[in-house]
Amino acid sequence: MGFKTDIEIAREANKKPIQEIGAKLGIPTEHLLPYGHDKAKVSADFIKSLDGKDDGKLILVTAINPTPAGEGKTTTTVGLGDGLNRIGKKAAICIREASLGPNFGMKGGAAGGGYAQVVPMEDMNLHFTGDFHAITSAHNLLAAMIDNHIYWGNELEIDERRVTWRRVLDMNDRALRDTVTSLGGVANGFPRQTGFDITVASEVMAILCLAKDLKDLETRLGDMIVAYRRDRSPVYCRDLKADGAMTVLLKDAMQPNLVQTLENNPAFVHGGPFANIAHGCNSVAATTTALKLADYVVTEAGFGADLGAEKFLNIKCRKAGLSPSAVVVVATVRAMKMNGGVARADLNEENVEAVQAGCPNLGRHIENVKSFGVPVVVAINHFVSDTDAEVEAVREYVASMGAEAILCQHWAKGSEGTVELATRVAEIADADVANFAPLYPDKMRLFDKIDTIAKRIYRADEVLADKKIRDQLRDWEEAGYGNLPICMAKTQYSFSTDPNLRGAPVGHSVPIREVRLSAGAGFVVVICGQIMTMPGLPRRPASETIRLSDDGLTEGLF
Repeated sequence: MGFKTDIEIAREANKKPIQEIGAKLGIPTEHLLPYGHDKAKVSADFIKSLDGKDDGKLILVTAINPTPAGEGKTTTTVGLGDGLNRIGKKAAICIREASLGPNFGMKGGAAGGGYAQVVPMEDMNLHFTGDFHAITSAHNLLAAMIDNHIYWGNELEIDERRVTWRRVLDMNDRALRDTVTSLGGVANGFPRQTGFDITVASEVMAILCLAKDLKDLETRLGDMIVAYRRDRSPVYCRDLKADGAMTVLLKDAMQPNLVQTLENNPAFVHGGPFANIAHGCNSVAATTTALKLADYVVTEAGFGADLGAEKFLNIKCRKAGLSPSAVVVVATVRAMKMNGGVARADLNEENVEAVQAGCPNLGRHIENVKSFGVPVVVAINHFVSDTDAEVEAVREYVASMGAEAILCQHWAKGSEGTVELATRVAEIADADVANFAPLYPDKMRLFDKIDTIAKRIYRADEVLADKKIRDQLRDWEEAGYGNLPICMAKTQYSFSTDPNLRGAPVGHSVPIREVRLSAGAGFVVVICGQIMTMPGLPRRPASETIRLSDDGLTEGLF
């Protein structure tokens, strides 16, 4: 039998007016700012009125290292949220917004899949409510104001060779990684080398996702370091008087977006920093709002647990005072086989030995998440080609790691396929057995924090950093930034910095290429190996097959 595509399923959704979805969470109609019939922003005034209300239970969904076989983290997040509602719990979902870059590139959409999706799928994967455009505009306004300030006499004495604020675009465009601006003579300013990052790597994105409210947002924007003077003293965004106008541009973007699952359950979709080059979590504003309105909030963190979960627990939870009650690690039989050395073309054939050979990747993620003091459940995201023997091999392995694995069929069956997982996760959350603590204390030296992540999460032998990088970290400590957490930028495909090292590698090193201070967001970005902050398009980008059909419907998004 032929399966329907995600977009075909989404198009058949029986959506309810967004006011009805808001009513499920007790959000009055006047506090929903509608974008059409099926999307709305939740007003800042309403969010403020929730202060003092008790929080629900926070459940994080993370995964093994991604493979081309697919893992289905967002799909499982949606399926679990629907499953909790199915068993009579008041649950909401919190996920990230999709970037246009991977949409038109290789990765496709970010709204779940099969019968575990958030809708409207096309809108969410395209312009949605315009948040990313607002972030791009605010970021580039600051870039324009820096060059303009230098042009009109440079009162702040900015060293043009030390402008650290690059430009951004929400597109995969490798041609813009390194650029020269202001060519063409005196009227266009002073030529200098700079470049573009993708919008989701912008510090403005990170700030929007970590700020509590507009006042906090403006303070953090002002705190951003954009350049240095010749004496190496920092120039802040507020020195250029850009923080006020940037906040105005971000006023609506700061308000969380409410949409719905295929089963008409509430879903907050807000913010979207990449997990390999940024901190990979949806906004604090959306998560904390959802916790005031629902008894259970299911959220996800990008890519494998070595990136997304580590940053969720060490950065987002630390900054926002959040404490998860349970963590779900998503795995698939197919991905276990790939980690066990099976080629993609052979994944549909039963191979229990390869499943067992690939399980150590999953095992290491279980150990790592447990080290934060949080209970772990494994969700086996079911594919049609999985055999009973292969599923049993994963179950047995997970049991040997002191956790349990539950087979989930939400892709094919919606919430009916996650009743067992939802029941178990609710039991664990209600038991209050979590004893969460971040991996390292605020007071630890910056390099020691990097070393801790590399050794305890990646299981590396050493961190390779030259004198220039170590001196830079020491300078930031002396400037008062030593208490910041670390945001590692590395490949998502491996525990190591080599994307080809699958499984659970040991004996590897973590080379640091560059460190960047995100003083407004409140973390230090550590760029490892060959990671790019502006991705490129693949040889055959998804955009080649995206088009409007004769009846005006979007085709080719997946």
